[in-house]
Amino acid sequence: MKILFDFLPIALFFGMFKYAESHKDWAASTATEWLGFMVSGGVVGLVEAPVLLATVVVIVATMAQVAWLKARGRKIDHMLWVSLGLVTALGSATIYFHSESFIKWKPTVLYWVMGSALLFGQLVLKKNGIKSLMGSQMALPDAIWRTVNLSWVAFFTVMGILNLWVAFNFPTSTWVNFKLFGGLGLMVVFVLAQAVYLNKHIKTGSPQ
Repeated sequence: MKILFDFLPIALFFGMFKYAESHKDWAASTATEWLGFMVSGGVVGLVEAPVLLATVVVIVATMAQVAWLKARGRKIDHMLWVSLGLVTALGSATIYFHSESFIKWKPTVLYWVMGSALLFGQLVLKKNGIKSLMGSQMALPDAIWRTVNLSWVAFFTVMGILNLWVAFNFPTSTWVNFKLFGGLGLMVVFVLAQAVYLNKHIKTGSPQ
């Protein structure tokens, strides 16, 4: 359920973009009416309207996630705060400058922040982030935990690069598709591969 919760803003971004892309006149007039006071020049064109409306939706959805968790007294992950800051800053720049380039950087920056945090924790703080999350559920040698942690660092690094490649070499609609289906699909494949790898070592692993 958590992964669905985490991907909800992306799914809403996708839904709004696809609807607006297929109703460009409505999207342009609505974006101009709602966002005209925020954008440079005050008028939103047919081309940029879908991504601007989708950007507003993803900002509001991420804010709603934080508000929902706080209202229920639940802990808010550091990465959700980082995501909120990035989507608000880069999304606002996208809206003001009529340019999707800013919001296209958001997934990459988030991936690299997560990867850097795991790498910094392992090399500098001598703390394994993945072990901290999963260590109570399974017993593995420290060497295996280090490998798993570094594999997540590599995964986030590659995902960040892949996002930029798709974002700036293909149409925006292709990037939007990749953002939801590609990102989620690759994450699921990677997690399944991790599960196979961990299962092979759990049988002989022992806490250290």
